[in-house]
Amino acid sequence: MTLWGGRFSGEPSAAMRQLNDSFRFDQRLYHADIKGSAAYAAALQRAGVIEPDEKDQLVDGLQQVQAEFDDGTFQERPGDEDIHTAVERRLEELVGPVGGKLHTGRSRNDQVATDLRLYLLDEIATLGTQLKQLQAAIVEKAEEEIDVIMPGYTHMQHAQPILFSHWILSHFWKIERDLERLSAVAAGASVLPLGSGALAGNPFGIDREWLASELGFSGVSENSVDAVNDRDYVVEFLAWAALVQVHLSQIAEDLILWSSPEFGFVELDDAYSTGSSLMPQKKNPDALELMRGKSGRMTGHLVGLLMALKGLPSTYNKDLQEDKEALFDAIDTLKGELPVASGVISTLKLHKERIFAALDDGMLATDIADYLVRKGVPFRRSHHLVGEAVKLAEERNCSLSELPLSEYQQIDPIFSEDVYEVFDFGRSVAARSGRGGTAPSAVRRQIEAAKKSLQKRFIP
Repeated sequence: MTLWGGRFSGEPSAAMRQLNDSFRFDQRLYHADIKGSAAYAAALQRAGVIEPDEKDQLVDGLQQVQAEFDDGTFQERPGDEDIHTAVERRLEELVGPVGGKLHTGRSRNDQVATDLRLYLLDEIATLGTQLKQLQAAIVEKAEEEIDVIMPGYTHMQHAQPILFSHWILSHFWKIERDLERLSAVAAGASVLPLGSGALAGNPFGIDREWLASELGFSGVSENSVDAVNDRDYVVEFLAWAALVQVHLSQIAEDLILWSSPEFGFVELDDAYSTGSSLMPQKKNPDALELMRGKSGRMTGHLVGLLMALKGLPSTYNKDLQEDKEALFDAIDTLKGELPVASGVISTLKLHKERIFAALDDGMLATDIADYLVRKGVPFRRSHHLVGEAVKLAEERNCSLSELPLSEYQQIDPIFSEDVYEVFDFGRSVAARSGRGGTAPSAVRRQIEAAKKSLQKRFIP
């Protein structure tokens, strides 16, 4: 059975079926489709279009279809073009001709838009919970390793000493922003298009506000032409997903580097590593490499949909079928990755002796400049003087702490014996005690702020 075959004298070719039919991937919408259809049946009865007993037959039949999908006994048939066709076909088999009344005043255009929004809102709730779990793993690891001092990098060069806990918490706040953006995506998706028909609206007096409330939407679309064409919420989700993927990739990149023998700062648990088919000694950070590698595909989904949308005329066009596989893959990818990311963080082992050995006096050059500032030297001049000291130490093939006081005083007499007190990594870190800094006191305040944020339940 097709939903549109009356004016055709022939069936679509097999090749056309293969190109056009979407049941193979959109059947995952069955729960949303049945939920929306049951609510629409009730709306038809409230509007006087069908009788109460007909509504009951439709809802009971839809529940039977739901059960078949749930337990895996639903049988696909030739002609099941998409999830909507399949559900309606099976419904009519179960309840007879009354099943044909369900589609009164409804188009697949507003039906699929409703299904996709319902489905996405459910998945957003799951993803929000998984992001919270990743945040919790980060906070736990930050508390566990709060006092570990490590090299901080800019341009992949030694910069200043920071706490490992400060570094890992930097990713907590990226995820916090991801959660805020996800709430905004959910708000954009929570608008009911059902009742828009194909493009012109519903002629049977359907109570759309009641439908929105029944289905859990926060609002109703104001324009039927826009409602069936709108895929902004899918674009917004894919943009959000691409950015989350980038954030996962950034965590992965640092940990991949730091797990290499050249760094040796961290070690991944065996549960999140793989080996080589040829080299027995290898322990590869494949979990992290996959997180990094999937950034390209996730960004591609966003760009692909934008290109599909950019030249569309009003209102619904079959091009919009291209929204689903991208959306489904983005959701599946993140739902698969986020628990792995949490596991990687929770089980991460730090090699503290290697981390400490990587610290060098050059990372305290800014502290020497600050030392001169406290003696009244303008920062620009102190920066220049310390640069001279760095150059001189390189020429002498020694560290800054090994440079004799006489050499410092040749640069400027303001240097005195107390300059050597600067060469203390713990003191350097502790000095950055302002809000957002890397001092242990600041990081502890940051952890408390993070814990407060974790207590807030994510509600899309």
